[in-house]
Amino acid sequence: MRLKPQQTRYVAAKIAIDLANSPIIRLLKDKEAIVESVKVIIDENLQKERVLDEKVKAILDENYDEIEFQHADERQLFFMIKKKMAAENGVIMNYDDRYNDVSHTILDDLYENYLIEYDVNDNQVKNIIFRAFKEFSNSFDAIDDIVYKKIRGMEREIIPGTQDYELIYERLYEEELRKRGML
Repeated sequence: MRLKPQQTRYVAAKIAIDLANSPIIRLLKDKEAIVESVKVIIDENLQKERVLDEKVKAILDENYDEIEFQHADERQLFFMIKKKMAAENGVIMNYDDRYNDVSHTILDDLYENYLIEYDVNDNQVKNIIFRAFKEFSNSFDAIDDIVYKKIRGMEREIIPGTQDYELIYERLYEEELRKRGML
């Protein structure tokens, strides 16, 4: 699952909660400091992908006439170009591999900045972070469906894409995350 920018705080909170609840890790600062540090790392990773997406869009725009002439599928071209350019732009396309890589970066940052301490193998701690990514990713669709059904079941009609819809969606989404212990 590709994370959206508004989800990074949720994932960071899930990671901080899981680290705080782990018996093998000692937090040296409060959970909020960990959330902020983790969020910065995830945001930087997402920014790399946004930059790559913009480069790919520019290539497609430059070749728009040829793409139209050939009746090529723009989405398929986008993905193929992105995949080819990903490594040189520091973007890992496979999400499990990406989450693993980001988990290592988070672990290094938290340890080097004296936010956590542990006496076990680095991989054990990294796996806690990785599992938090996976759990968030795996629960996103279920939570999204629940929130969507709640909004559809409201007495007044909420139009998708409006500011009102986004605010209600965000509030209900956070409620579901709290119910699952992810916030």
